[in-house]
Amino acid sequence: MSMASNRADSVRIGCAGWSIPSEHRHLFGPGESVLARYATVFDAVEINSSFYRPHQPKTYRRWAETVPDDFRFSVKMPKAISHEARLRGAGPALDRFMEEVSCLQRKLSVLLLQLPPSLAFDASTVATFLRMLRSRWSGGVVCEPRHASWFAPPVRALFDRHDISRAGVDPAPDPRARTPHGAVHYWRWHGSPRIYYSDYSPADLSRLSADIDAADRTAQRWAIFDNTASGHAIANAIELKTLASQA
Repeated sequence: MSMASNRADSVRIGCAGWSIPSEHRHLFGPGESVLARYATVFDAVEINSSFYRPHQPKTYRRWAETVPDDFRFSVKMPKAISHEARLRGAGPALDRFMEEVSCLQRKLSVLLLQLPPSLAFDASTVATFLRMLRSRWSGGVVCEPRHASWFAPPVRALFDRHDISRAGVDPAPDPRARTPHGAVHYWRWHGSPRIYYSDYSPADLSRLSADIDAADRTAQRWAIFDNTASGHAIANAIELKTLASQA
């Protein structure tokens, strides 16, 4: 039986991307692709490459067909929307993105919107964008803001109005960024102290496991490791799965 079928109380644990370092390949089952092998252990993945470049609808369709029925995808929204347009006039780019990712069908669970550190909150711009987004997608949306202005009460109220969740991140650009909020509790750990590179200690992972266990059980719960540059994400995610199963 694959580890992916032993999900602990609806907690989805995975990595940003499905690359498997050679030292961890023995932990995975067989498959015709790296994604298929990844899915023998994990039941969730965050697609990051969509931030940098579009993928053809047939590519998303193939990915969806590769994984089991209970596997789910989170997809990062393009930088053309978040960093270049900075949420303004992003309708055409959003239409293109939604046409592509819709080919994941029911296996698409979350859209991730990571904002540039320089982007301050502007209520009118954000409200317009969120209305536009919600007219196209009713599923999970997680925002990862990185400017301090996004952690004020009016932002939380606007997010709640549009059913937008806020990621809980490490390292946190603001202390308030550590704790997720919304219908999707989405922990996104990038590696600390060196972002993308650092390994997490057993104590770090135990703390995260405790936070997940204490979270609202009515919310979707995701934990994604983005410390992939030196290959630590896979080992950290597997250790967190073990802790979650013991909680």
